[in-house]
Amino acid sequence: MKQVFGLPFKALVMLAMMLFPISATAASVTEADWTTYKAAFLDPAGRIVDTANNNISHSEGQGYGMWLAVLADAPADFELIWSFTKTELLVRDDGLAAWKWDPQTDPHISDINNATDGDILIAYALALAAKQWRKPDYADAARSIARTVLAKTVVQRGGRTLLLPGTAGFAEADRPDGPVVNPSYFIFEAFPVLNELVPSPLWAALTKDGVAQIAAYSFGPRKLSADWVSVKTKPRPADGFPQEFGYNSVRIPLYLARAGLGDAKLLERLRAETAIDGGNTATFDLRTGATKDVLSDAGYRIIPALLACVTHKIPLPDDLRRFTSTLYYPSTLHLLALSFATQHQECL
Repeated sequence: MKQVFGLPFKALVMLAMMLFPISATAASVTEADWTTYKAAFLDPAGRIVDTANNNISHSEGQGYGMWLAVLADAPADFELIWSFTKTELLVRDDGLAAWKWDPQTDPHISDINNATDGDILIAYALALAAKQWRKPDYADAARSIARTVLAKTVVQRGGRTLLLPGTAGFAEADRPDGPVVNPSYFIFEAFPVLNELVPSPLWAALTKDGVAQIAAYSFGPRKLSADWVSVKTKPRPADGFPQEFGYNSVRIPLYLARAGLGDAKLLERLRAETAIDGGNTATFDLRTGATKDVLSDAGYRIIPALLACVTHKIPLPDDLRRFTSTLYYPSTLHLLALSFATQHQECL
């Protein structure tokens, strides 16, 4: 076992956590809100159920669930979700997670490809849990995933640092319009935390270039990003995907706000271009600018409201401060937004 100053490495990590505790993120999700979320989406086996998608589970949902469990300071729930994730999804040879687990198929995993955002979410949640609850084994697991993310999904091309959405199917060699990226996969606040475990200049490059890419992806009358973008030459909506600012992209402003990134001009542009009547947001056809789906759920509406708080110090409307579960995805976004708001009192 590796030793530092005469102590086993894990023992040294434990000592450092005791002497220099990390500021806790506990209680930024209330016990009541977490209980409501669990009742709706966490099954007894430890899987987060996507209630709008045939009750499947996926690496994104498992990562979100683990992250929210940390924010709620719920170590037993975290361990339950992690145990399912580790047993059922971490079945690839490289230690990344298979992206989809379907209760209606046998075997439950029919597509072994990963989803890089799910891997980052899982690693980030593990890293936070390791700090918060002094669990070096969580740090070890996060380190392994983060190292593989860097090795297999981060590429540099044309002076840009790109994050591939998966290890297969998106690279330049995989498709005529490759590389293809998904700008909503940049979970910016995770990168400095993962850099503590796997130091690399690529994490800072992902942050810098990721924000620049999001600012540059300005398609159609509304000047919005596409969910899937070809960056082979000049960025454009990728072939074979709907040309839309869709359900993936609606979380981009939330990730920027939570990480304290994006200047006021970019955040205001995203707010103005995605807000529609009645405080709602929407998905949009990029070619025409037309509204596709009106997103009236509180978990979606809170995102432009949060941007208004960040850019103009406008408090969240009262109805958005109260959490009630609806569907998996907007409910998750709602809790992440409320978690941010509790640490920015001007929003409340």
